[in-house]
Amino acid sequence: MKIAVLVSGGGTNLQAIIDRVADGTLANVEIVGVISNNPGVYALTRAANAGIPAFVVSPKSFPDRAAFNLALKEKVESLGAELVVLAGCLVKIPEILIDAYPNRILNIHPALIPAFSGAGFYGLHVHEAALARGVKISGATVHFVNKDLDAGPILLQKAVEVREDDTPETLQRRIMEEAEWKLLPEAIRLVAEGKVQVVDGKVHID
Repeated sequence: MKIAVLVSGGGTNLQAIIDRVADGTLANVEIVGVISNNPGVYALTRAANAGIPAFVVSPKSFPDRAAFNLALKEKVESLGAELVVLAGCLVKIPEILIDAYPNRILNIHPALIPAFSGAGFYGLHVHEAALARGVKISGATVHFVNKDLDAGPILLQKAVEVREDDTPETLQRRIMEEAEWKLLPEAIRLVAEGKVQVVDGKVHID
């Protein structure tokens, strides 16, 4: 299966996918391109180091959001991608791209949706909110993307313990290591092997 990976920053989740392709865990997956909405981020370097074509499609390069949305959709389609994977992508996914890839866009969110999800919950903000609320368990969720933020059908979740002495940074790192870097490649594997169906807004795994 050909996948395009959308990124905005350092690309640790991208690296997890690259590593699983390299070691044969994702034997039937090809990363056909990495697209960043920010120039100069380390995720682009990770792609280059792995020999993967990398592109920048930035909203700042276009006269308006509609032009950016169209350019992003056309770039994904030009790569021949069958699945779009959001790996730390902080740009709002355009509806025209969601329409073109129904139940074929995966996102990883660093919390157990519906907790700490939706507008404003991204990056460290998620972990700050979890610690402020005093939760004992957080984690990560892989879900399909629909037109409502963080509200698409849930594919996989993994819980991670919150410790008494956690900071947002230490909690973020543990959720990455124990959940995100494992869940996202596993979700891609399940989809690539044809084991996932979405029926009436719910995911069924064969």
